[in-house]
Amino acid sequence: MALVAAAGLVAAGLMATGITGCADMSGITPQSSLRDAPSLGLSAAASGEADKAQVPVAAEWWRDFGDEQLNRLIAQALETSPSLKLAQARLARAQAATEAADAATLPQLNGQLDLTRQRYTANGAVPPPLAGSIRDSGTAQLNASWELDFFGKNRAALDAALGSANAAEADAQAARVLLASNVARTYFQLVRLNEQVAVARRTLAQREETLKLVQDRVSAGLDTRLELRQSEGGLPEARLQLETLQEQMALTRNALGALIGQPNGDVAQNPSAQDAIKNVAITATIPADLLGRRADIAAARWRVEASSKDVVNAKTQFYPNINLVAFAGFSSIGLGQLLNSGSQQWGVGPALRLPIFDAGRLRANLRGKTADLDAAVESYNAAVIDAVRDVADQVASSQAIGRQQAEQRAAQDAAESAYEIALQRYQAGLGNFLNVLTAETSVLAQRRLAVDLASRALDTQVALIRALGGGYTPGQAAAAQGATKIVAAGAQPFGADGTFDQKTGGAVH
Repeated sequence: MALVAAAGLVAAGLMATGITGCADMSGITPQSSLRDAPSLGLSAAASGEADKAQVPVAAEWWRDFGDEQLNRLIAQALETSPSLKLAQARLARAQAATEAADAATLPQLNGQLDLTRQRYTANGAVPPPLAGSIRDSGTAQLNASWELDFFGKNRAALDAALGSANAAEADAQAARVLLASNVARTYFQLVRLNEQVAVARRTLAQREETLKLVQDRVSAGLDTRLELRQSEGGLPEARLQLETLQEQMALTRNALGALIGQPNGDVAQNPSAQDAIKNVAITATIPADLLGRRADIAAARWRVEASSKDVVNAKTQFYPNINLVAFAGFSSIGLGQLLNSGSQQWGVGPALRLPIFDAGRLRANLRGKTADLDAAVESYNAAVIDAVRDVADQVASSQAIGRQQAEQRAAQDAAESAYEIALQRYQAGLGNFLNVLTAETSVLAQRRLAVDLASRALDTQVALIRALGGGYTPGQAAAAQGATKIVAAGAQPFGADGTFDQKTGGAVH
């Protein structure tokens, strides 16, 4: 009879859906829509030929520069960085939330043991001989419950938690890419400063030689004190430039030390020569699958997924909750009889909770979750627009730097040729050494410019690698931490263009 009654109550709950299913949700719908690849100009048809020649960015892309010192610095940063460990801790927290949401979908079983010494009132509903007496009582039983998720509330909560966990995994990868790129860019800045210091030292030596020559000419009556004072003014200027560069090197070393977790250590005291660092081939076009390559875009997509499932969960709050509950055990007054067969008790049956009047609480909750979804969508849109701009900027800079380097090499060749001519004329007795030093000034200026342009080229290559995703592979952090179940359970509902179908959770093709 109890089972028949339980079945009847479940059926009544399902019939109640006809009432609560008509609860007013009208007027509460998302207002934002996701930007897809074609709307951003990332047409596969337009860039397909360029994509054929592209090589995906390797996970350890920094090794392509061929600098072992850089490899060691990045490895140390990835191992010790607090920012990376913070992102990993957030991932672990999101994974724990997923496990908690998963537990809510399964039956629950609890043990209970209560032992009580109690005086029963003599003037209440308790009959003699209990009335006015002091007795021991005990209960030992198992309690079971299982929420029948007819309307998908618990499943939606689990899916939302999975989306948040996958977003945290992508955030951890984005932190890894950002850290590696910052180390590389800071190290290349240190390389640039080291090269500039060498040029500045030669400039100082050249100014000293010029001053000595002018002093000799003044002593011989060939120059005046005007030329002497002008030459003397060049020495403090050269020393100032050298001191400024050395200060910048110290600050850059401090920044690099902080990135690798050694803020007070002597880092990279002997950086590699700039011409020993290999240039990395980079694409000249924006790839059509850009949105699928970047960890920050993946994180934004997963937050849209999580928010959409929160909306589903909010809608299920309008429907009944149906639980199956059961208990079995012993209960008695007097502990000596607790385990007697007559002390047995058990029960089983459904429990129905039906929202009837909540003063607008459910609508307010749904409206809030819908607003969160709109915010997540617009955050995603902002991220993809910024990603496309970032890549476009780096591609434009890379192409411009290549043209600038070609012009600078031509100017440097001309300056060095003039210097060689001045030197040959001096050696042949047709000119003085002051002309040689003057010609060398142009050569040193071009060398400084060459160092800056080469440094900008390396920096732009790293920036473009980061903009293209930095070797991000979806799911790699979760797999590394033994969380493959989470990633698999929340299989990515996005296409290569990074778009997501809000209604179905499927890829937009």
